[in-house]
Amino acid sequence: VTERINRLYDAISRRAYELFERDGRIDGNDVRHWLEAEKEFLQPVSVNLVENDSSIEVRAEVPGFTANDLEVHVEPRRVIITGKRESKKETREGTSVFTETSSDEIFRTLELPCEVNAGKVAATLKDGVLSIQLPKVKSKQATNPKQQQAA
Repeated sequence: VTERINRLYDAISRRAYELFERDGRIDGNDVRHWLEAEKEFLQPVSVNLVENDSSIEVRAEVPGFTANDLEVHVEPRRVIITGKRESKKETREGTSVFTETSSDEIFRTLELPCEVNAGKVAATLKDGVLSIQLPKVKSKQATNPKQQQAA
């Protein structure tokens, strides 16, 4: 996941710099250039996060992506969703072959409101919606009753 993120970051950085140069190297447009470059590389991902007493559910809209196209990386307080799909379309006219290749990539990072158990995550993909179940880490009791009496 880290290598993929670094490659994507480098590509977006290079494109943002190209946009900066195209606009005459005028300062003050760095955020606009970055967002414009990011839009060229990444497909937007709508996300819904629902929290209850024992878990957090993340639902991400990823239409057209298969389970093999997606990667989910879970840290105690963060979820990273990445995906890449490529398609190739060939058209034959007589002896000529025309090939069109396209690629879509997604990258979404979510900071979680509490710590989750990264080892017990369950993810499913159905009808273009990725659903990730993240069980919360059970909180430890604040203090031991014997420790309270000693204090």
